[in-house]
Amino acid sequence: MAEMSARKAPQTHEARVVRAERLTPHMVRVVLGGEGLASFGTDGSTDAYVKLLFAAPGVTYPEPFDLGRIREEFPRDQWPSTRTYTVRGWDPVHRELTIDFVVHGDEGLAGPWAAGVRPGETMHLQGPGGGYAPDAAADWHLLVGDESALPAIAAALEGMPAGAVVQAFVEVSGPEDEQKIATPDGVTVTWLHRGDSAVGEPLIAAVRQLDFPAGDVHAFVHGEAGAVKELRRHLRLERGIPAARLSISGYWRLGKSDEAWRAIKRDWNAQVEREQERTPTA
Repeated sequence: MAEMSARKAPQTHEARVVRAERLTPHMVRVVLGGEGLASFGTDGSTDAYVKLLFAAPGVTYPEPFDLGRIREEFPRDQWPSTRTYTVRGWDPVHRELTIDFVVHGDEGLAGPWAAGVRPGETMHLQGPGGGYAPDAAADWHLLVGDESALPAIAAALEGMPAGAVVQAFVEVSGPEDEQKIATPDGVTVTWLHRGDSAVGEPLIAAVRQLDFPAGDVHAFVHGEAGAVKELRRHLRLERGIPAARLSISGYWRLGKSDEAWRAIKRDWNAQVEREQERTPTA
């Protein structure tokens, strides 16, 4: 998910949990609503995202919630923790914001919260941001990602123009983690089951083996940063996809917490781009 601009502080919204449901063994859907989302809205980006603000354990913040005031008056270790999540859906009529969470037991912060959340609980969030939507003028579309990118890929599939030619690859742990996605006629998702393989291995293999259709491609490739690095190299250098036709980023990094990854993400991506610019094409 692209970072929000630092030049303008994103708006903070207060939302309340409307309902939650487990979609698959490793995915929980949470629907947020309430008057605090009255000014919320997306621009049509299918990779729209929000930053969820989780209160530090045992800390109560003054009302009304003001992140700027909190950062001025509270020590840094008491600031809310931020987690970035894709907007799976936004219903402006009912004012409901849907977010899907990858859950692996007690691992992490947001996943356990989603697994145990109850209707009526409050969540503060910032956003939305975003920058990708399928280009109707493209000859075909390539969508690639692991579980972290599944909500954005599903939203992109649902937003495809009629008659779109799409190659979509989603890597999940196993068949029990597949989801039903409303797609245009003729569009199917290729589900890749990771099993005991390293994260991203099935995706890299599938894209390398793909017989690319002719014409202009608009690609969306997101997931674990190490795998994305390999896919970026392949798509840019071996397949010759122009950077302007490729939305690609590491949503997370194996072995790094969310905070640790965000701290180095910009520099890491810049370094990858420099390395690949210096690599000669075959």
